[in-house]
Amino acid sequence: MNLNGKIAVVTGAAKGIGRSIAIALAEDGADLVITENVTSASDTAKTIEAIGRSALVVKADVSNPEDANRVVESCIEKFGKIDILVNNAGINKDSLILRMKKEDWDSVIGINLTGTFNCTKAASRYMIKQKGGNIINITSIVGAMGNPGQSNYAASKAGIIGFTKSIARELASRNVNVNAIAPGYIITDMTEALPENARNELTKLIPMERFGTPEDVANCVCFLVSEKASYITGQVIHVNGGMYM
Repeated sequence: MNLNGKIAVVTGAAKGIGRSIAIALAEDGADLVITENVTSASDTAKTIEAIGRSALVVKADVSNPEDANRVVESCIEKFGKIDILVNNAGINKDSLILRMKKEDWDSVIGINLTGTFNCTKAASRYMIKQKGGNIINITSIVGAMGNPGQSNYAASKAGIIGFTKSIARELASRNVNVNAIAPGYIITDMTEALPENARNELTKLIPMERFGTPEDVANCVCFLVSEKASYITGQVIHVNGGMYM
């Protein structure tokens, strides 16, 4: 995909899916602003710069609207515009409902759902003025089908799906496309931490009989933000090997 001259913001890009998305966008020609709250994203930035693209790292807690605004303002200050926003930052704090602490509910909703709202609101102001842009929200298979012990995570990701469709309707007339990607089980630190027997049982539920890779998700992002997907908005693209249809 040709993204030469495009400027992208990717939240939560220090590792996993976010890192792969940022690198894939750079490989297709985009310059990047990447965020991370806890872990340094400098390794991702170095990889992007080695590709020959620019990378600005902004430390931010996207659940804080002031931080979200600062991310976008930093992008405008350095690059003069924002063409692509990928709301990827997310956390999970799993527990059965009777054991779940309110702070675990609040923090997951805050980062995953409110963070998506905060960054979208900040970026859409500029995209409307530019009369163009692409917003990609990373949701999850769990947001579509639920999962025991993940009521907070599932609620946040299901909320992102409804949010995506609503914002897509609001911004379509301004030439801003808004879509969501719902990964299934992807090889990340989170899934690598699962016991081997649990991974084996999950694999049996996937028609393609394997976990996906972060690159599988990144490739979908690159397509959706390209001119080849200019007539696609308000959609949830499931990248899950057929586990949920």
